[in-house]
Amino acid sequence: MRGSVRQTGGDKGFSGFESTYSSGSSGYSQSDLLSRLYVWITLSRVPFHTVGILPLCLGFAIAWRKTGSLDWGLFALAQLAVIFIMLSTYFAGEYFDYTEDFLSFLRGKSRFAGGTGAIPGGLIDRSSLRTATVVCLSLSLFIGLFIQCYYHTGRWTIPLGALGIIGGIFYSTPPIRWVATGTGELWIGLCYGFLPVIVGFYLVTGTIDYQVLIAATPIAITIFNVILANEFPDYESDRATGKKNLLYRIGPQRGAVLYAIAVLMSWLSMIFAVWTGAPSSALVYYLVPWGLSALAAAAFLAGKWREPRWLEAMCALGILVNLGTTLALLTAFLAH
Repeated sequence: MRGSVRQTGGDKGFSGFESTYSSGSSGYSQSDLLSRLYVWITLSRVPFHTVGILPLCLGFAIAWRKTGSLDWGLFALAQLAVIFIMLSTYFAGEYFDYTEDFLSFLRGKSRFAGGTGAIPGGLIDRSSLRTATVVCLSLSLFIGLFIQCYYHTGRWTIPLGALGIIGGIFYSTPPIRWVATGTGELWIGLCYGFLPVIVGFYLVTGTIDYQVLIAATPIAITIFNVILANEFPDYESDRATGKKNLLYRIGPQRGAVLYAIAVLMSWLSMIFAVWTGAPSSALVYYLVPWGLSALAAAAFLAGKWREPRWLEAMCALGILVNLGTTLALLTAFLAH
């Protein structure tokens, strides 16, 4: 069965494993360390860590501008904690979204949805991901406790970290499973938009400033759109398995309109951030993501989400817009 899945799934990202794959095997030679490493790097979704790392950098940058100080040890530990939380989230998603990912794998993989295809492709067993989830979660908790005890960063350090864990680990994990409640997209906006910026600022200053919340708003909105766009390729698979995310509940046509509305809100929130104190140069740096977001919104409203090639490009644009928005603010605060 797994051998046939590998051939029909169309997952080009794992073509390098053809020679080591055989039906009923674990998907790679036990002696091939490079193959194992490649699988885990793929499962870790390393490029997507930027959506959590850069907002945290922004929080530290705003705090640095406010206080004039930055502890690089604290900065590095905070980044590690965020990375381990993201890893536990990604691994748990692969483990608990197996059924939907299997159907997506059969229909043809998208680079931005349906998981990595490692489990449906027979490249790794599910139990390994369960163990990796627990290990990464434990490491994030340990680092959070160390930051609190060693740096005395304030009483909200652990609760803020716990909020990130709750939003991340329970995004796919039963019985809560935010992704199937229609609120998962909002949790992503919180955990990848507001929360890392707030945490970066709070660890340095011990306070939460209104400017931090305002600066984080366009980031939260654009990452919301990333998740919404990524649900389009999986729409049929999610319907077949009853995964009642936001797009499942409102349908693709309304989803396209919602995407465009969110784009407009991100523009207004960026302008508001500058009006309330963010460096005005942020708007100059924002010109590129602004243009990309306009293109993506126009494509969604034109119904291009029905065409797989267009949809994949639109998903890519969403990520570029999110990263570009964060970088525009980060560059402006660093250069101010």
